[in-house]
Amino acid sequence: MMSIIALLILLVIAALVIGVIAAAVKTSNSEGGNQVIKNVYIYLVLFATLMMTIGGSVAAFMAVADIVFPAPYYQSFEEYKQIGVQKAPDTESTENLSDAELKARYDAMVEAEINRQKSRAQNSLIKSLGWIIVPLPVFVYYQRRLGEKTKEL
Repeated sequence: MMSIIALLILLVIAALVIGVIAAAVKTSNSEGGNQVIKNVYIYLVLFATLMMTIGGSVAAFMAVADIVFPAPYYQSFEEYKQIGVQKAPDTESTENLSDAELKARYDAMVEAEINRQKSRAQNSLIKSLGWIIVPLPVFVYYQRRLGEKTKEL
């Protein structure tokens, strides 16, 4: 899903770049040709960095949701008793373990899976913050440049 969105964004950016080139060719003979190219470039940079920041914000929100509410573990204790323990490479036989010991192992396995999911979500959160922190200063810089250009007019 994310690759489709990324491809769509790249196509939009490519179309805008082609539009800029076409506008540059048409306006190269007029006085304001360079100004148009600079303004379109600023808008392209603003668009690209805004999309990066929005994408990073959505991914960060999803990672926080995974940290707060990790996906539940679906294997029941009865399934663990019947299937999971028989496949486990333990030296002890399953007949020697009481239900309390099996329950303790099951709970430990469920807790380890939840911790693994939280760890993955924390890693994803850090990566998503990179998609916010890196393009945001570029966006702010070009937004200020655009504000200065509008004041000049």
